[in-house]
Amino acid sequence: MSGRIDELGSVERARADARGRATESEWMPYLPASSAPFAPADVDPADLLWAETVAPGGYTHLRVARGTRIRLGDPSGDACAHVLLFHADAPGERLNVADTQKIPWQAYLGTGHPLLSGDGRVLATIVDDTSGHHDAFCGTTSDAWNIEKYGDAHPEGPSPSGHGLLRLAGSKHGLTARDLPPAVTFFQGVRIDSDGTTRWTGSAGPGTSVDLIAELPLVILIADVPHAVDPREDYVVGPLRVLAWRAHPTGPADAVYSASPERERAYLNTIAYAELAGL
Repeated sequence: MSGRIDELGSVERARADARGRATESEWMPYLPASSAPFAPADVDPADLLWAETVAPGGYTHLRVARGTRIRLGDPSGDACAHVLLFHADAPGERLNVADTQKIPWQAYLGTGHPLLSGDGRVLATIVDDTSGHHDAFCGTTSDAWNIEKYGDAHPEGPSPSGHGLLRLAGSKHGLTARDLPPAVTFFQGVRIDSDGTTRWTGSAGPGTSVDLIAELPLVILIADVPHAVDPREDYVVGPLRVLAWRAHPTGPADAVYSASPERERAYLNTIAYAELAGL
């Protein structure tokens, strides 16, 4: 009997110790989302479905319904969000950076820009952008790149690579390294000069944000790591804020829908697919 009492005492002490430790971190999601201290003024906190601060060198992943609005925020001016999108119900359909540049006849991301899959459908639309410093050319950083520049690329180390973190995020949804296409990057921009040189333009500064509307059910993978062509020698990246709430997908009444014949076709393809699938 004494052994049983000692065992129970050990369990009770372990439980008390666990409950006595801090269960909150500035990097963990706020649950409920309405409790987030950084809820924006233009969103009723009661409408928030997700609120999270991603640590510098960290990652997150979301599965969202069609019509969800996702806001990425850069509170410090050093966030660098490398983003991948997958059709949640058919992840073989995923972000295609070439079509994302080709269909709107615009290589630089900004308000009104559709993010397309290789199937001619719009996965998400940028519906608001106060930064303007983004990149759809370079993709995220690789393990080899980070080892050469920083000396380490382990996800748990001081300088994780973007691809390494996206692999981890994707694994939560049954995705492997072979499933990951090139990413788009928000908050740290590049421009291509007339001679073909890739020129890093950095950040627009603290307090900017980018809003996306999910045009289909999505799995969203995000890694917050330095840009591949950031010239700073140190591993410099700031926190990233992620919010999500219910909204509506793009329709014929929205200006972006008919901004060009190519965009209208892409939105028509998307809406037809969604209606047939009952989404």
